[in-house]
Amino acid sequence: MNAATELDYTALAPAAFQNLLQLSTGLHKGPLGAKLVEWVSLRVSQINGCVFCLDMHSTMLRKAGESQRKLDTLPAWRESPLFDARERAALAWAETLNALGTTPVPHDALEQAREQFDEREMAELTFAVASIRAWNVLNVGLRKPLPNA
Repeated sequence: MNAATELDYTALAPAAFQNLLQLSTGLHKGPLGAKLVEWVSLRVSQINGCVFCLDMHSTMLRKAGESQRKLDTLPAWRESPLFDARERAALAWAETLNALGTTPVPHDALEQAREQFDEREMAELTFAVASIRAWNVLNVGLRKPLPNA
């Protein structure tokens, strides 16, 4: 590790790291399913420019059987016929929440997402967005490098 460019948050704040990891792991096992959490994580990481997360989540989706074509069209998911209604609702909600601080949440955004998700799923989806944003802040801010192949 080059101390001038990277801080190893896993070693420097192990309890906080473990708590965030536990949250992420739990969300993957929850009612949304691991694939949907991965799609949300990949999209938010694209927007936030987290190279570490982009590599990890795209790899996980490929291992879960998602096609490279679908992965390639994620930045234009609104135009891609490869995403179903539930995925579209999750991605829309994720993008809305990820824009907090720069764009207000539209009044109908929650209602639109609730057309596809029940209350528990909405809470878990919102935690999934919060979780990946936290990982993006850590990885981009503290310069976690792309792992070796």
